[in-house]
Amino acid sequence: MGITRINEFEAAENKADELYKFLKSLLPYILSSEGCISCEVLRNNEKQSNFVVIEKWESIDSHKKSIEKFPEDEMQAAMSLFGTPPEGRYFHA
Repeated sequence: MGITRINEFEAAENKADELYKFLKSLLPYILSSEGCISCEVLRNNEKQSNFVVIEKWESIDSHKKSIEKFPEDEMQAAMSLFGTPPEGRYFHA
């Protein structure tokens, strides 16, 4: 049984386009991670500074392992793009 991870992001003021580009830049890394089934970045039609990233994984463990391998310096560099702390939750069918 797979798992779905839904992540919510709110951009800092005047940083929505930069955050969107950053989130889209993560797709190759996420999609090439072991256990990843699919991933998409969506932008809210009504509130352009709001985004969700929907990831489908073979398991929660697969997702956590991919995060551990992501370069910390790249994530730290993006922190100024977030208006609020990102939120994420796991869901199953």
